[in-house]
Amino acid sequence: MAAEAHKLAIFRGTLKFKSNTQKIWGVLIFLALVTAVEVVLGIYKPEMFMGQILGMKALNWIFIILTVVKAYYITWDFMHMRDELPSLRRMVVWTAVFLIAYLVFILLQEGDYIEGVFSNGFVKTNF
Repeated sequence: MAAEAHKLAIFRGTLKFKSNTQKIWGVLIFLALVTAVEVVLGIYKPEMFMGQILGMKALNWIFIILTVVKAYYITWDFMHMRDELPSLRRMVVWTAVFLIAYLVFILLQEGDYIEGVFSNGFVKTNF
């Protein structure tokens, strides 16, 4: 039984490559561009992204979303999840989505609590 060839397209087939090497470079360039956007936003911190959305600055939400996008493409292309069974893909992706959402919720709750303790002046122990 011959092994199936890996799919040579990304972005749901909109960008096709002729070889695995080209595909790796294409995904690497995409990940590098997303990272560059994160770095530029982190350095300049545009004032338009400093407003509060759901208890956190919009810039922080952008960082979280871009990091999840990078994690998705690393898993999808470099770890070959696109070639796996749909049930395995769902199991991996849904678990990661729920864990990330839970982590963000805990960080927001704990950060809000600590900010409230410091702003109200009821500090018994300095964290």
